[in-house]
Amino acid sequence: MSLDTDADTEPDAAKLASLLRWYAEMGVDCAVSEEPHDRFAESAAAVKTVAVKQAPPEPAAMPASAPRAAPPRQATPMESAALAAGARTLDELRAALEGFEGCSLKRTASRLVFEDGARGARIMLVGEAPGGDEDKQGKPFVGRAGQLLDRMLAAIGLDRQHVYIANVVPWRPPGNRAPTLQETAICLPFIHRQIALSNPDILVCLGASATQTLLGVKEGITRARGRWYDFSVEGENGPKTIRALATLHPAYLLRTPIAKRNAWADMRALKKAVEGT
Repeated sequence: MSLDTDADTEPDAAKLASLLRWYAEMGVDCAVSEEPHDRFAESAAAVKTVAVKQAPPEPAAMPASAPRAAPPRQATPMESAALAAGARTLDELRAALEGFEGCSLKRTASRLVFEDGARGARIMLVGEAPGGDEDKQGKPFVGRAGQLLDRMLAAIGLDRQHVYIANVVPWRPPGNRAPTLQETAICLPFIHRQIALSNPDILVCLGASATQTLLGVKEGITRARGRWYDFSVEGENGPKTIRALATLHPAYLLRTPIAKRNAWADMRALKKAVEGT
């Protein structure tokens, strides 16, 4: 299609409109300028601009976390001994343990497991550490092992009104694991003071840990059980020696029922000692 005009004649509107329609039908959608254009580069730039606009904003920088506080320092056995020595009664000793922060076991346990039974009883029984049931109730030997202990005592005519019960470690270790040597050393002065303030005639060590810790026995409990030892403690009127019997822990007897006959022999020896004193 041509535009029929003379050099000095301006095209009319109808012809211009017809020409534009023809350009549109041919696919011409932009004006031709005097400068060349790289349409591919312009298209790529447009796509990049859209992508930048649609990109999610960068996450804000997380604020720097505050440094963790260092865990409380573990006490030394000397510090525990000084605190324990200051207790003049069992109630004062319990209060000292309630406020004591020098053993990490306290931070994982639910509560202090201090005592059960009768204060001032002639017989004191000491185990290793509380378990889950003891941690819940705050009393030693109240779970399955404690129920067996009750039956063992009943077999020789005793019950919890005739004995005093405690543990070397008064807080439950996580997962019922054995206390570490450090944890035991920290708690040892407290159980020594508890024994001194209870002032029993006979001390019964239940299991290998209590026997080895309190009596200094090196051999295993199956060889140490049934024997009598001397336990020295600093009493109110000076040093005192208490007769001590090593026997099997009730929890061990639950796992090894055949050993109950040995525990029964130990109970009979305990009964004989009680009747003879």
